[in-house]
Amino acid sequence: MKILLLGGTGLVGKQVLLSLLFYPQIKKVIVWARHFENSAKPNLPIEVIRATWEDFQSGKVSVPEGIDAVFCCLGTTIGKAGSQEKFREIDFDYPLLAARQAKEKKIPGFYIITAMGSDPNSSIFYNRVKGELEWELKTLKFPFLGIFRPSLLIGDREEFRIGEKIGEVMGNFIPFGILGLQKYKPIQAAYVAKAMIHSLLKDQPADGSLPVVKIYENDVLWEIGKDHSF
Repeated sequence: MKILLLGGTGLVGKQVLLSLLFYPQIKKVIVWARHFENSAKPNLPIEVIRATWEDFQSGKVSVPEGIDAVFCCLGTTIGKAGSQEKFREIDFDYPLLAARQAKEKKIPGFYIITAMGSDPNSSIFYNRVKGELEWELKTLKFPFLGIFRPSLLIGDREEFRIGEKIGEVMGNFIPFGILGLQKYKPIQAAYVAKAMIHSLLKDQPADGSLPVVKIYENDVLWEIGKDHSF
C-alpha cells in the first residue's frame, strides 16, 4: 500500500511514520514538508516532496495518483496560528483542498484527525471548525472516510504547551476509567497513529460498496492504542 501523509512533521504525523515501520503491508509513504529529515528504514521507503502549502494552493504540487490512502495529520492552535483566520486556513482549508483532490484522483481512503467535541453548530470556534470540516468531508463520499477524534494529545513536541503538560499530569493521577470518563482522558499521539493504521488495514470497504464513514472517539482510540503497542 502507498500512503500520502500530510502533517508528517507534527506530533501525530511523526508517530505515524514510526508506527508504519511495523507494518510490512505499507510499501511507500509520500510526505509533503517544507523541512523534513529523511530517516527512512530499508523496509519503509519515504518519498519527501519539499513544498509549501502555497505551492499546493497554486497548483505547483498536487495529490498524486495511484495511492491507497491519505493520512491527514494537519493541525495547529489559534495561539500558534496567530489568528482565527489563519487557524481556519490550516485546519479547514488545507485538509479540504487535499480531500477534494484525493476524491478527484479516486483515492479510496481518507483518514483525518479532528477533535473530541467536533460539531458544526458548536459555540466554541475550534470545535465548530473541526465539525464543519467533518461535514464537508462527508459530502465528498469517499469509499472510506475515517475520522479520529482524540481528546488532549500528549507526546514529545518541539514547542512547549502548558495545557498539554497539565493534561499529561492529570492523565497520570485522575482515574478516568474508574470514573467512567475514559472518553476525556488525554491520549498519547502514538495511540492515535496506531488507530489510524489499524483502520487502514481493517476498515477498507469492498469494491462497489456504499461509502463508509467511521468515527473513532477518544475511548476507542485508547483501546486500539493499548492493544497495538510495540
